[in-house]
Amino acid sequence: MNSPDEDIKISIDNRLMIITIDRPKVNAIDMTTSRKLGEAFSQFRDDNDLSVCIITGGGEKIFSAGWDLKSLDSGDTTLDNWWEAEDASLGGFAGITEMWDLNKPVIAALNGLTIGAGFEIALACDLVIAASHVEFGLPELPLGIVPDAGALQRLPKRIPYNIALEMLYLGRRMPAAEAAHYGLVNKVVAPGELMTTAREWANKMSQVAPLALQSVKEVLRAIEGESVQASFSKMRNDDLPMYRAMLRSDDAEEGVKAFVEKRDANFKGN
Repeated sequence: MNSPDEDIKISIDNRLMIITIDRPKVNAIDMTTSRKLGEAFSQFRDDNDLSVCIITGGGEKIFSAGWDLKSLDSGDTTLDNWWEAEDASLGGFAGITEMWDLNKPVIAALNGLTIGAGFEIALACDLVIAASHVEFGLPELPLGIVPDAGALQRLPKRIPYNIALEMLYLGRRMPAAEAAHYGLVNKVVAPGELMTTAREWANKMSQVAPLALQSVKEVLRAIEGESVQASFSKMRNDDLPMYRAMLRSDDAEEGVKAFVEKRDANFKGN
């Protein structure tokens, strides 16, 4: 299934959703586009037949340059308390930077420059695959603003703190190979291999039990920042519905039985 020819394109193939930002020339995101992304990620979250999502950009040069500065300049978008214009139920900016109840994995397949809020989208994803020519950058400070849709919150936790400050204060670009060195990128591939690799990863994840897949993200979110001992306590005692459902699921029983019987498991999501 494919969406109409719009700036946000959606395709669904079996248990995989692919979201493509396609707003030439730089795949910039205004408020309307941000809401469309939120609607797409909400559809992905709520559809029990979908397991994994890939987000990518149209073209070969730019994944996304982030905020549509022309929209800011025209007054269509205001900076003061900008988040109040976003629909909180749609996951904040771009539908993913603050979607705290999205337990399904999202792969960022970065086809080109990943700049500003486009970088913040990538930071909100679970796995990142980058074409070899990709560069990351945060050019906000010379514009008199800061990257407050995820870079300030997430980047210093993903790479060495002082390297994050170089990107924030100096606006220096980081090539994909360096990002992979720090673990910010999972894999760097030739441009022609980007979507093939992303699909391979997505298909592999789609074959596991859905509740187990979602439990990983749910638990990791709940225990982030906790000590190991506190993490065990939160996992055992907090309200983690996916994790609890997984422990009681038919799929867990089926997975063990299939292993013992040396056959492929037939997971049904319950």
